Amino acid sequence: MSVTTSERSVEARVRELLDEMTLPEKVGQLNLVNAAGGHVPEWLAEGVRSGRIGAVLNEVDLHTVNELQRLASKESRLGIPLLVGRDVIHGFKTVFPIPLGMAATWNPDLARKAAWISALEAAGAGVNWTFAPMMDIGRDPRWGRVAETFGEEPYLTGRFAAAMVQGFQGDDLSVPGCIGACAKHFAGYGASESGRDYNTTDIPENQLRNVHLPPFKAALDAGALSVMTSFSDIDGVPASASTFLLDQVLREEWGFDGFVVSDWDSIRQLAIHGITGSDRESAVEAASAGLDMEMAGDAYAHHLEALVAEGVVPESRLDAMVANVLRAKVRLGLFEDWMTDPFVLPVAGSAPHLSAAKETARQSIVLLENRDQALPLDPGSLGSVAVVGPLADEPAEQLGTWVFDGDPSLSVTPLQALRDALGDVEVHYVRALETTWSRDRGGFADAVEASRSADVAVLFLGEEAILSGEAHCRADIRLPGEQEALIAAIAETGTPVVLVIMAGRPLALQGVPEMVDALLYAWHPGSMAGPALVDLLLGEVPPSGKLPVTFPRVTGQIPIYSAQKNTGKPVDPDSFIHVEDIDRGTPQLSVGNTSFHMDVHYTPLYPLGYGLSYAEFEYRDLQCSREVVPLGDVVSLSVEVENIGAVEAEEVVQLYVRDLVGSVTRPVRELKGFQRIRLGPGERRCVSFDLGTADLAFHGRDMIWRTEPGHFHAWIGGSSAATLRTEFEVVAHG
Repeated sequence: MSVTTSERSVEARVRELLDEMTLPEKVGQLNLVNAAGGHVPEWLAEGVRSGRIGAVLNEVDLHTVNELQRLASKESRLGIPLLVGRDVIHGFKTVFPIPLGMAATWNPDLARKAAWISALEAAGAGVNWTFAPMMDIGRDPRWGRVAETFGEEPYLTGRFAAAMVQGFQGDDLSVPGCIGACAKHFAGYGASESGRDYNTTDIPENQLRNVHLPPFKAALDAGALSVMTSFSDIDGVPASASTFLLDQVLREEWGFDGFVVSDWDSIRQLAIHGITGSDRESAVEAASAGLDMEMAGDAYAHHLEALVAEGVVPESRLDAMVANVLRAKVRLGLFEDWMTDPFVLPVAGSAPHLSAAKETARQSIVLLENRDQALPLDPGSLGSVAVVGPLADEPAEQLGTWVFDGDPSLSVTPLQALRDALGDVEVHYVRALETTWSRDRGGFADAVEASRSADVAVLFLGEEAILSGEAHCRADIRLPGEQEALIAAIAETGTPVVLVIMAGRPLALQGVPEMVDALLYAWHPGSMAGPALVDLLLGEVPPSGKLPVTFPRVTGQIPIYSAQKNTGKPVDPDSFIHVEDIDRGTPQLSVGNTSFHMDVHYTPLYPLGYGLSYAEFEYRDLQCSREVVPLGDVVSLSVEVENIGAVEAEEVVQLYVRDLVGSVTRPVRELKGFQRIRLGPGERRCVSFDLGTADLAFHGRDMIWRTEPGHFHAWIGGSSAATLRTEFEVVAHG
C-alpha cells in the first residue's frame, strides 16, 4: 500500500492502542452504525464518547461529521477517530456514467480520474471511506446490480477495479482528498441464481478462482483498504461466515492486512439463511471466519464482548480484527488530521469536474447501428427535429442507480443540450410515455405527428434509474412497457429514426435495431449526458465506446458471454437449424445434435467489445513473434490498424486468446489486453501486445495457479468476434 507512514510505525501505533484498550472499546471499533440525519442524537454521541462506535456511514453533513470526529478524538478515552463511510459509486455531486458505462470506455485512466474527483468531492463532506469499487462479474443482465459491475470479463474488470482504487486512494492515503476504497462483494455475488438479488450461487471452486476472484486480487494488489462480503452463499456457506473466503483465500493466500466489513446487517442474516439459530451464534460464525466490522447490525455489539469473556471467541482473534481496523485509520492519517476543512478541497460540481464527466460519458456511449450513415446529423440541413421519449429531459434519471448525493441541478439533459446546440432549428419535444414502463399509448399520436413533420426523430428510451440497482432485478429484459410499439409507430412515418437508449443493463433488443436508422447505447451517462450525447449526434466527436458485456437477442439466451466454454457438440453455421425452417413431419434426429436454442440464433445480438464509429478501421497483417514460447518468456503479437474512413477517430484494439487443451475446460476466448488508439483518415499504425506466459495462467484441476504448456490461438480485432487469428505453442524449459 502506498503510504508515507512506514509500516513499522503503523504497526507500532496499532499495538500501542491495542495494549490500552478495554474489551468494550475493542468491540466498539468493529461497530459501524447508520448515522444519517444531519445531527448528532444523544445515543450516537454517547456511543462515540464511550468508544463503543468505531465507524459511521451515510452522514454527509460536514458540520455533523466534524462534530462526531471531535467527540471521538477529543472526548473518548483513547481519542480514536471514526471511519466515515458512504456509497460513492460513480460520483458524489458530479455524477459520472454508471460503472458498466464507465467500463464501456475501455479507458481505465478515465475511471481513475472519475474516482479521484469523486473522492475529492466526498472528502469535502467528511467522508473518508467509500463502499466502492464493485468488481462482481456481471454475466446475467437480469440482475439489477449489473449496472454497478464493470461487465463480464475478469481481465477488464480487474483493470478498472485497480484504476478506481488508485483514483480513490491516490499515492498517499493521508493526503486530504483521498479516501479508502472497499472491494466488494467478496465473492461471487454476480452469479446469483436467476439474476435475482441476494439469491444463492452455485459456483464450483475452479470457476470461482478463475472468474470471480481475479478482479478482487487486482484491487488488493492496487492497495484497496478494505473488503466487503457478499450477501450470497457459496457452497452452502454465506460469505459473511466463510472461513474459506475470509481466512484461507483473503488472509493466508493473498496476505491481505486491511479489514473486512459485512454488507448491511449480513451477520444477523446468517440466521435467516439458516446456518445459525440466533444473533449470538451468527456473531460466533462471522468472527471465527474473519469478518472484522459489522455494518448496520448489532450482533457484535450485543454479543461479542461476552463471547470473548467466555472464551468462545479467542481474544487473540478479536485483537486481530481490531488491529485490521486500527491499521486502516492510521494509514488514512485520521489521528493527525481528523477534522475536515471545507476550504481545502475543490468545490463539488466545478467546471473541471463536469468537463471530466462529459469526456467520460462521451467515451462510454456505444454506437450499435448506423445504417446509411444516418449519424452524424448535419445541423445545416435540419429544419426541425422531433425529440421523443420519457428520458429526454429527466435530470435525475440520467444519473443512474446508487446516486445518493448526485445533484440533479448540475445535470444537462439531452433536450437542453440539443436546443442549445441547434439554435434556430425547431426542436419539438413529445414525452409520449409517462414512464418507460407505461402501457398507456395516449401520447403516441402527438409523437407520430411531430415525427412525421420533422427531418429526423430522436428517441430517448430505455429504463429509469429505479429499474436497475440493488434489489431491482427484472425477469424479462426487453424494453419495458410500450416502447417497442412507440418505436414501430414512429418508424412507420418514414422519417429517419435515431434511437438513444439509457439503461442500467444490456437489454434484449431483438427486432428493435431493424426499426431504426441509428442506435446509440448510452447506459446512464451521468450529469453531462446531454452535452456528451449531442457531441456524438452532431459529429463533434465520433463514438468510441465498446460493449463491456455481451448483448443477448432475447432473455432466454442468458447467460451468454464471450468466455463461454465449448461443448462436446458445439454449434456452427452448418449445424444450426431454426424452428421456422423445420418442415412438418421432420424426423426427430434429422435436425442435428449440437448445442443451440431452436427458436433464436446461437450468436448474441452484439458481442463483447463491439462498437461502431463514424470512421472505419481495417485490421490486417496479424503477426506472432515466435511459434514456440518457453515457459517464463514473452511472445509479441502485432497487427496493423488503418483508419479507412473520412474522420479522425479512436478505436479500442483488443487481444483475445484461447488455450486449446487444459487440465480443465478452458474458455473459447479470453480477453488478455486492449489499447485505445487515435487515427486520422488514412493513418495506419502497428499495434503490439507483449504476452507473457504468466498471463496465460489459470487454476487447473488441482487448484494450483500455473501456466500449462500447450497450443494457443490468439485474435486481435475490434471486438471479441475478431477473425484475424494466429497461434503459438508454450513449452516447458529445455
